[in-house]
Amino acid sequence: MNTSELNRFIVVLIYGSLVLLSLLKLSNPLKVNRKANFWFGIFLFLWSSFWLDEILTLVKGAPVDVQSIVSVQIIQFLTPVMFYFSVLFYTNPSFKFRVSDLKYFILPLIFWINILLQRFGGFEDQTIFNYVFIGLILFQAIFYTGLSYFTIQKHKKRIQQFSANTEGINLNWLEYITIIIFIINIIYVVYNLSYDSKALNFFINGAFLLVIYSVGYYSLKQKEIYPLEEKQREELISIDEDQETEEIKKKLISDEELIRIKTQLEEIMDRQKPYLDSELNLIRLSELLSVSTHHLSYVINTGFKKNFFQYVNEYRIGYAKRLLKDSQSKLSILGIAYESGFNSKTSFNTTFKKLTGQTPSEYKNSSDL
Repeated sequence: MNTSELNRFIVVLIYGSLVLLSLLKLSNPLKVNRKANFWFGIFLFLWSSFWLDEILTLVKGAPVDVQSIVSVQIIQFLTPVMFYFSVLFYTNPSFKFRVSDLKYFILPLIFWINILLQRFGGFEDQTIFNYVFIGLILFQAIFYTGLSYFTIQKHKKRIQQFSANTEGINLNWLEYITIIIFIINIIYVVYNLSYDSKALNFFINGAFLLVIYSVGYYSLKQKEIYPLEEKQREELISIDEDQETEEIKKKLISDEELIRIKTQLEEIMDRQKPYLDSELNLIRLSELLSVSTHHLSYVINTGFKKNFFQYVNEYRIGYAKRLLKDSQSKLSILGIAYESGFNSKTSFNTTFKKLTGQTPSEYKNSSDL
């Protein structure tokens, strides 16, 4: 099998994988992250259209240039917009479209105008339009991947306000894929301007196939990020990622009430040890104290100068350190991680190293000396 034949085989795998994955996301058999998966499914289906001409060429045995069809191009330029919308709904399932959100269609509109001028403008020299076309593709890649990246970064900060275990809901996989797709698109556009883009097809398609398989694996593993109960979800989403600084400026409760809740919280953490529950979140802890999530978040941010993630995991690491020092304990490092409230060894090691400057193994060995 030569390079050309292998490339055709990869194209079939890419197209088939994207179409199948898009149907799985649209049907959403697990019924999780419904709105996000709907938009992500549309994105995947539109993304598959970029390989449609190669698929039809293989079927018909003659070159078919689907991407030269105006209607197909118009739809294809919505692909990055659909990706960004899926990111919006992953990070905020309560997001609602407003008139102001029409601004996200400005770039596709410019694309469409450029296409119509190319096709029906009557210009003999199309060189300038080709450069504008490629430039718009490059700018669009930078703009929407940039928006998606920063939206995910904000999401990572927000979830630390209400969750003590962010692994599985931090959308790391989506962040990495955003970066990889951006890099691949830049390489392809730059190569298209300078060289014969077809010479790069085999390598680009190979890279895309690996990315698509990664997308399939991690997106199908993605669990529900926010609680299913709408009221609870709204409460958590309304706790902004910048609350640590913003809400300190305005008092939600009196100083006396803050001290009372702070003292009650410390007593519960010491006596009941709710931090040992790996599923502990702001809602569960607020129910133990019989206070609102906003007030509890305010107390943790203002009274302890920490977010929820930092506050709870400091207790977990303190508990883990006692287990590591216990010479009678027969628990492994993984066992201690689970016993301390962590849901994976990776998150345990990362948090432990961040707070102590040592790995759990290093700390245990130093304690044994």
